[in-house]
Amino acid sequence: MNRRKAYWLLVIPFVALLLPFLYNHAQPTLFGLPFFYWYQLLWVLLTGGLLGLVVYLTRDAGDV
Repeated sequence: MNRRKAYWLLVIPFVALLLPFLYNHAQPTLFGLPFFYWYQLLWVLLTGGLLGLVVYLTRDAGDV
């Protein structure tokens, strides 16, 4: 994958959380949390994973 194209992966969480009408629901619940809250919390974790992937894909060969 081209290094510049890897940065486009960071648009995914932005778009997923940009439109709250897509996730502004109480059901389904997960461990008592309404969907609205656990959806956003899930994206916090997924964004961390995506950031790690982008760093891995865009680092220089000499970087540690």
